Amino acid sequence: MPRQQVEEPFKINQKITAREVRLVGDNVEQGVYPTDQARKMAQEQNLDLVEISPTATPPVCRVIDYSKFKYEQKKKTRELKAKQTKVVLKEIRFGPNTDEHDFAFKVKHAQEFLREGAKIKSYVHFVGRSIVFKERGEILLLKFAQALEDLAKVEQLPKLEGKRMFLYLAPKAAVVAKAAAKPAPAADPKAEKKAAKPADVPTTTMPDAAPAPADAAE
Repeated sequence: MPRQQVEEPFKINQKITAREVRLVGDNVEQGVYPTDQARKMAQEQNLDLVEISPTATPPVCRVIDYSKFKYEQKKKTRELKAKQTKVVLKEIRFGPNTDEHDFAFKVKHAQEFLREGAKIKSYVHFVGRSIVFKERGEILLLKFAQALEDLAKVEQLPKLEGKRMFLYLAPKAAVVAKAAAKPAPAADPKAEKKAAKPADVPTTTMPDAAPAPADAAE
């Protein structure tokens, strides 16, 4: 079975069908030329006539080395992809009766997540009859957002979905830029030896440490 030919992203040389083209670039006298004359000018320099703007009137072309041009385009695409930051979503769980110590603990770790450029999905999980305390859960989440207002912006205000009330936070632009500019830490041989040990603090979901009071149980 013959291999399917890959279509080139740009028209070059004989594939350019316009009667005339506008030449641009430092290696030609810029202007409008009949396409055959433009091809001849490219051949004289052992280069290609490449149509870079087909929708212009007339189409805009450059006299360049097409193989080198494609390589540069692919290189730019790779660099753009490398600069794109992957969005990481961290979860933080509360109970409707989370105490101040546990609340402060989770705020501290949320600050660390935001400084790393991660988004936060925080939620209050209601068990049994504790759903009657949904107003308490909303106040808790709003307090959480307020504690992080220097680092985060609210993407979604507290919203009840089933037995969970969710709040979504995203790091502010300045925080994201700072996280992207932060150099990767150097490898530490001692840290590698400790890698097998479990982490003291979970980095994804932190369950509520405070038990619900008796009046919140079923």
